[in-house]
Amino acid sequence: MKVNMMHGAGGEVMGELLQTLTKFTHNNAGGIGLESLDDGAVIPINGTNIVFTTDSHVVRPIFFPGGDIGRIAVSGTVNDLTMMGGRPVALSCGMILEEGFEVTDLEKIVRSMDDALGEAGASIVTGDTKVVEKGALDGIAINTAGIGVAKTIVRDNGLAPGDVIIVSGTLGDHGIAIMAHREGFDLGEQIRSDVAPLWGMMERVLDAGTIHAMKDPTRGGFANAINEMAKKSGVQVRIKEEHIPIRRNVKSAAGMLGIDPLEVANEGKVVMGVPAGDADAILAALRSHKYGRDAAIIGKVIKGSHVIMETEIGGERFIEPPMGDPVPRVC
Repeated sequence: MKVNMMHGAGGEVMGELLQTLTKFTHNNAGGIGLESLDDGAVIPINGTNIVFTTDSHVVRPIFFPGGDIGRIAVSGTVNDLTMMGGRPVALSCGMILEEGFEVTDLEKIVRSMDDALGEAGASIVTGDTKVVEKGALDGIAINTAGIGVAKTIVRDNGLAPGDVIIVSGTLGDHGIAIMAHREGFDLGEQIRSDVAPLWGMMERVLDAGTIHAMKDPTRGGFANAINEMAKKSGVQVRIKEEHIPIRRNVKSAAGMLGIDPLEVANEGKVVMGVPAGDADAILAALRSHKYGRDAAIIGKVIKGSHVIMETEIGGERFIEPPMGDPVPRVC
């Protein structure tokens, strides 16, 4: 078998590759490690939960409606720390630049990263830069790693019967914005990426109530994230189609492109399972922040298996994990 683009797309095919990539016997530093395949690792040190994560970013195009590769690089790592309950503290930044890359574009990217760091309350404290010959990559690739501190650890495998499923906002924005831009659709600024660092919002939520499980639906979108959460938790999730927040223009563009908006990456959203008794307080906390104004309860957790959508016309269908993200190279 040879690696192909689907192996990096975050769906079932990528899961096959991970069977090779995760064959480390040295995979845990005393808390939660690589074996969990969660959004990050947890390393307990002197009674403090240190959360650690890393992410690499290859976006095409590097500038798009709503953001750029720099904002994704910071937000992606901040959000992975946040999904574990970690307050972001410090990030590293490794850049690989192609010969001939415009320094003015690099300056824009650095400013964008700095703005996102300011929103998250974190800093880039160390880094590395490499330059490769022209043609070796599409301009720039960025790796960011980050550490955070968590009072309470949150996992992606803690869904329990009786929980309700909440999403923090509209789904499909990022992937459809990228794809529409690539295809040359003249949509102006109507469809914009949702890319954002989410710690400020989720700090309020963590103080508002209990979260049993959460995940950011990046590669593979909501469909992949909710299936991972349900499978790891050993439960069934039932989603009501009419409650899923999707912008009308995103739904229309997805239809033209032949793409399911539930299967494309989001870069500023959270999917979470919370006890029913805490749902109203958590929903209020989400809606009190600019990134959570469209938050909604979209389903519930019961005993069983699989993810099932109750459709608007009264039927049911499985929400399957995608084979891969239909919009590659978006994060």
